[in-house]
Amino acid sequence: MSDPRPALAAQIRALVEQYFAHPEPRADEVRLPLHVPSFGADEVNEALECLLSTRVTMGDKVRRFEALWAEYLGVAEAVMVNSGSSANLVAAAALVNSEFPRPLVAGDEVIVPAVAWSTTYFPLVNVGLVPVLVDVDLDTFTIDPAAAARAVGPRTRALMPVHLLGNACDMRALGALAARHDLVVVEDTCEAHGARFEGKMVGTFGAMGTFSFYFSHHISTIEGGMLVTDDPALADLARMLRAHGWTRDVKRKPKIVDAPIDERFLFVNLGYNFRPMETQGAFGLHQVAKLEPFIKARRDNVEYWNAGLRRHARWLRECPGRDSNGSRSVWFGYPISVRPGAPFSRDELVRFLEGKRIETRPIMAGNFRDQPAIGLFPHRLAGPLDNADLVMRQSFFIGNHHAISERDRAYVVECVDEFMARW
Repeated sequence: MSDPRPALAAQIRALVEQYFAHPEPRADEVRLPLHVPSFGADEVNEALECLLSTRVTMGDKVRRFEALWAEYLGVAEAVMVNSGSSANLVAAAALVNSEFPRPLVAGDEVIVPAVAWSTTYFPLVNVGLVPVLVDVDLDTFTIDPAAAARAVGPRTRALMPVHLLGNACDMRALGALAARHDLVVVEDTCEAHGARFEGKMVGTFGAMGTFSFYFSHHISTIEGGMLVTDDPALADLARMLRAHGWTRDVKRKPKIVDAPIDERFLFVNLGYNFRPMETQGAFGLHQVAKLEPFIKARRDNVEYWNAGLRRHARWLRECPGRDSNGSRSVWFGYPISVRPGAPFSRDELVRFLEGKRIETRPIMAGNFRDQPAIGLFPHRLAGPLDNADLVMRQSFFIGNHHAISERDRAYVVECVDEFMARW
């Protein structure tokens, strides 16, 4: 009797394609959501192939996605993990690992921007390092190199710039700062897929770069993350750290003498269980090719909104991003900032837009100095953080993604015009 499963699998694939050929209608309660799914039939069918074959744990599809991502960025090595926060934790754990050249030790400091997400700070704390919060630049919301320079102290050993909202940090100034003080640079690139600084992809300047493929990011594996590096030894350390300190997936096997252990099950370092699922790799295989079209759509949206809202420059401050000298912003969201002297508050504008069914959210976690969790771990504040305060009090962002239509773009401008007519 012949195996019916190939025919059944073909039927399933066809049904999935039919299903996605009929897009889900937008819910009436939201006109412009913060994000929409970036995947379709190709990703779902690739993931279903994993489920139907029962090959669901990290395997060939993950390795192929790693290779595609490394090729896209132009780096030597890419190591996939189960989330962007895990990528940051693996990077932090590598810094303090005995296999890292001149490893950091507990109490060493890492300079970070005061405006970011919790997963920039917590992984550093998890491995005994001390975050040093510095102010940000209002044109990009990224770390201010001058503030970072003033923050360097006797225990400062590393610098972790965050390419916030898809804007590249000033990696020329930060690179020079790191060189002067012999600082390790780890780039948090979790929401800046494809951004460039002076022609070079962000995430590729430091010893390591990290990315997130969470559901709402430029491309998605639902959950998932990646650590990239040009250092083969560092990549192998990351592979061990993501999987129990195990040697199974490393490319260059360490030489172990006289260990009475099956060589397939050697544990030579510390580690976690941060391996991605094969279904995540399956999604990634089809998402990489979509990234550049997605970026173009986001940039087109921002160009339209900047032009449409510029007439309100008296009360709204534009965030130009970083788009000169070969740099490219990829705009995770569209930020709107209310000037401090405006006759209305940021919250009044937010409430108005939400009432018009335009979703909004703060700029990441605001000034992290004011988050309750800051009292739970050692940290240092470098400077008054005035710009971070402004971002927290005066700024927010709306959704910016590939599914926004020309009508949606115009609706945003119409709504802001309607609000501004009151003043």
